[in-house]
Amino acid sequence: MAKTRDRSWPPPPTPLPHPVIDNHTHLQSISHITTSEAPDHGIRGYIDAAVSVGVTRMIEVGCDLDALAPTVALTAAHPELLGALAIHPNETPLHAHTADPGPDGLDPHYSDRHSTSLADAIATVADLAAAHDQIRAIGETGLDYFRSGPHGIATQRQAFRDHIAIAKELNLALQIHDRDAHEDVIEILLADGAPQRTVFHCYSGDAAMAQVAAEQGWYLSFAGPVTFTANTGLREALRVIPTDHIMVETDAPYLTPHPYRGRPNAPYLIPHTMATIAAECGLTLEQACARIERTTVEVYGRW
Repeated sequence: MAKTRDRSWPPPPTPLPHPVIDNHTHLQSISHITTSEAPDHGIRGYIDAAVSVGVTRMIEVGCDLDALAPTVALTAAHPELLGALAIHPNETPLHAHTADPGPDGLDPHYSDRHSTSLADAIATVADLAAAHDQIRAIGETGLDYFRSGPHGIATQRQAFRDHIAIAKELNLALQIHDRDAHEDVIEILLADGAPQRTVFHCYSGDAAMAQVAAEQGWYLSFAGPVTFTANTGLREALRVIPTDHIMVETDAPYLTPHPYRGRPNAPYLIPHTMATIAAECGLTLEQACARIERTTVEVYGRW
């Protein structure tokens, strides 16, 4: 008989010796998770759980049209949160109706929100970001070539440029989603001129790419995959980027760090990722947390 996969919530880790900030999380998605082992505790419960282990603030990311206004409302209701808004690169071809069939031959999955044009969806991002001070970043935007065909890629590239322009116009940080598209993401950033505060969310490149980021003054944010044994390239990148350009995130409810890979993720689990970051950077855990907290505030401002 096959072993049942453990999908329960991991236990709380030892609290951090210094506060740290989760650079990128999706609390709205976490709140939709229910298991027999741990019922939904609500967004306030997940925030409180994070604060109890030293993850005192978080950047909540809304990256589809339906999540934009709720992200604004959440960040207004909870003082621990700031927000980032964008139309995710996998969403942009759906709004533009240029999505290619997936590698399995299945048709793209359209929802009611995709009846809104891509131009109008991106305009909503710009309008909400301009109107609400607690929105401090445009993201996650970028390129995702994992499932996209040529038509979808063309739409993603233009939408990425549109988001870059919004971030620069509003003087906001930019949070980048980059999946299987490293060279093209860098090409567009260099051609269009990256915003002063450009952050690679859930960094997935190697040390050579980290060197490019270091030369450009870009920031790298590391999530649970940096703790996985096979990801030596990510840990090598940590040793290349200056420590004052490193951030930490969960991307929750995804990318749960070792030793709980495959189980649900939430901001309270950041201490596991922080332990790896500190060790690879040659810092104590307290030093690493203090440096990352300072860097994150420098990128997004105080709150």
